[in-house]
Amino acid sequence: MKQIYYTEVTELGEMVMEFLEEKMIILFKQGAPAELEEFCVSHEINQLKEDIQPNDTLKVNDQAFQITGVGSAVNKNLASLGHITLKFDGSQEPELPGTLSLEDVDVPEISQGDVLEIMR
Repeated sequence: MKQIYYTEVTELGEMVMEFLEEKMIILFKQGAPAELEEFCVSHEINQLKEDIQPNDTLKVNDQAFQITGVGSAVNKNLASLGHITLKFDGSQEPELPGTLSLEDVDVPEISQGDVLEIMR
């Protein structure tokens, strides 16, 4: 498998756990607008090497999750802002353009220092 994307979690906003209960993780590169920071999983490194596609795999540390749908703005937003929403709903057609849909499973716990990768 080859790595398409890589980052490391640097900080968790105060409201992140509430979004996890809704099966969502909101990623934003360090320096998110203050009004969004409390909802976001912040990261510093932001390496998108190729466009993400359905059937690629998101890894959170050693846990792997199949990508089922890629919103129309995911690749652009991730490359430029480090900002997308991960939604564990199994959708093939994400509701919002900045959403990356993944298989419908329990959302992994996320902590500072965790590694997020997308593999093909």
